[in-house]
This record gives sequence, structure tokens and C-alpha cells, in this order.
Amino acid sequence: MNDKIEIHGHCADPFLPVKKAFKQNFELGLEVGASFAVTLNGQLVVDLWGGYKDKAKQQLWEENTIVNVFSTTKIMTALCIHMLVDRGLINVDDPVAKYWPEFAQNGKELIPIKFVLSHSAGLPGFDVPIPENVIYDWDRIIGIIASQKPWWKPGSKIGYHSITFGYILGEIVRRVTRKTLGTFFREEVAEPLGIDFHIGLSDKFDERIADIVVPERISRIKLFLLGLLFRNAKKVFFNPDLQQVDFNSREWRAAEIPASNGHGNARSTAQVGAILACGGKYMDKRLLSLNTIEKALEEQNRGKDIVTFRQPASFGLGFGLLSEDFLIGPRSFFWSGAGGSKCVMDLDKKISYAYAMNKMVLLGEDSRPIRLAQAVKEAIKKAL
Repeated sequence: MNDKIEIHGHCADPFLPVKKAFKQNFELGLEVGASFAVTLNGQLVVDLWGGYKDKAKQQLWEENTIVNVFSTTKIMTALCIHMLVDRGLINVDDPVAKYWPEFAQNGKELIPIKFVLSHSAGLPGFDVPIPENVIYDWDRIIGIIASQKPWWKPGSKIGYHSITFGYILGEIVRRVTRKTLGTFFREEVAEPLGIDFHIGLSDKFDERIADIVVPERISRIKLFLLGLLFRNAKKVFFNPDLQQVDFNSREWRAAEIPASNGHGNARSTAQVGAILACGGKYMDKRLLSLNTIEKALEEQNRGKDIVTFRQPASFGLGFGLLSEDFLIGPRSFFWSGAGGSKCVMDLDKKISYAYAMNKMVLLGEDSRPIRLAQAVKEAIKKAL
């Protein structure tokens, strides 16, 4: 137990249970460093941070500390796609191959963009071995995906497209705009709105980054058993073997991997969430229409995810719609990142909340975001 952790930032009175829950995670010894934020009607009503940027607990987590939020980055990627939809530059019912002709190989000619957004395209992983350094070679990865055949009849099953989600959608953005997804996001979202979130991080930000504190590696025996019980999970999560990737390296931080390596904090993540929660308008700037967001929240599928250990799943167009622990109401939607990060949005209440941390939890239930989500729900009853 640690009762000396100092929590920084601000918290509106109705949301004081959130600050208490955030502090409790540290007191229970569950955190190294973390941040948590809530927006209501686009305004930050909670902006908290505390702990340390490093495993040795020598460097304090500060107001502008940023960290890798892993798959929570998918929210930013989906936002970019929907901005292009809103501009009439793409249609999610169109085949991916309409915008990326080389994709039309091995039975992928008619796979629509919406199947990629809803994790049902049949391309959750790679057929060929992918050394960890290859994930930084965009053109090589795109070539591999273009030549691959689907693992199942597209649209017939749900299977989490862990890393391929970002490459496929990112290539569509590149073909349509002639900009990488990271560049498009920076120029069209982050810079105009002053949001401190990055997909492809310049070394000028390195002093502000919190190191990822990774858990112990999964043993070979456990990997073998995982392969026997959940073959698809092993094929997706261990090719490339992300246990071999140094998430604190300059190479990882600089790369644009739009499904997995965005860097920000709870504040900036919640601000991106606020764009969607507030119907596409943030800080008097409209990025996309309410109608486009409402269509993105229409359920595309529901069932057992054959990649994520047959967990119940339901997807809209780029967003999760099924999570009793975290969702606020019937028009809530979310995404999470490996190790614990999360962003939840609600279109009716115009609220978003986000959690970003550097200590990863991969096996077993992670009580940290659950405790925070329960506190947010409690606070909403007082604030609304």
C-alpha cells in the first residue's frame, strides 16, 4: 500500500468520486503512472495525473506527460475515416479495392470498408511470418496484406483485426488524401484543435514520454497451450511477436502504426472522444456531421469474437458497442488498448472519459479502469 501518492490536476465537485477512485488505484499499488480525464459538453471537468514516468519511479508523471495508448489509437483512425466519409471522399459500403486496387487479390475484390471497421473482413492477422522489425515497413506490410486471402468468408464472423485494422484503413486514407494517416490526423485534427495526440511521434517529444512498463513474458508452455485452445489468438497476437518489440524505442515511437502506437494522455484522448461525443463539433469547429456519427454507431454484427478468446462482441463502424462495465447508456461506444488504456464516449450525454497509464496488465482482470468507470457512472448521476 502507498498512501503518499500525490494526485495533480483538477476535478469538478460532482466528479470527486472519480478522483478518489484514481487515487485508490495508486494506493493499492496497481499503478506506476497514469492520467484520467472526463469531458462534458466538450469541456474538461476532470483532468488528473499522478505517479511516475519510469519503472524505477525516479521521474514524476507531469501535466503534459504522454504515453503509448496502444489500440485506443483505433478511435483516432476511425475518426479519420469518418471525416473522409463526411466529405464524400469514400463510402464505407464500397470495396476497399475501389480505393486500393492492389487489394483485389485472393478473394478480397468485394470486401467493403465497413467489414474492416467492424472486424469482420477475415484479415485479422498475417499468413506469413512477420519479424518485429517489418511492422515499421509500411509498403512491405501493405504488400503482404494485399496478396493475402481472407481467413473466413468476409462478413460471416467477428475476429479482432488487432494491427491490420490500422494498416488497411491507413492505406485507404493514403490513397484518397495522398497523406499518411498520421499526417492527416495531425493536420486535420490535432493541430487545429490543439490536441496533444500523435500517430508517428517526433523525437522532440521524447522528454515528455512515459516509459511502458511491460509485464513478464508469457512462457513457452503458456504459448503452446494458448495455441491449442485459441489458435486464432496466437496467430494474431504473436505474429509479429509483440513481446519482442521494444515499446520504448525511438523506432516504435516514430512509426505510424494506426491501430497500435498512438501517443497521448487521458486529456488528449478524451478530447478526441469529445469530438465524437458532441456530434462532430468541438471548440466551435465541426469536423464531421452528427449523421455520419449516428451511422457509425449502427450495430454491424454481434457474436463471439474468434480472435479475442470468444469474448462477446458487437461493433459499429470502428467502435465497440458492447461492454457492461464501461458504457454509460444506449448510445455509448468505446475502444481499449493493450494493458489497460481506454476511451468511452456517449452521444446522448455528450460525455467522454479516458484513461492512460504506463503499467500494462495483460493477463487477468484489470480492476483499474473498471473502478474508474464505476466512479464516472456514480458522478454522472449527480452532474446530469
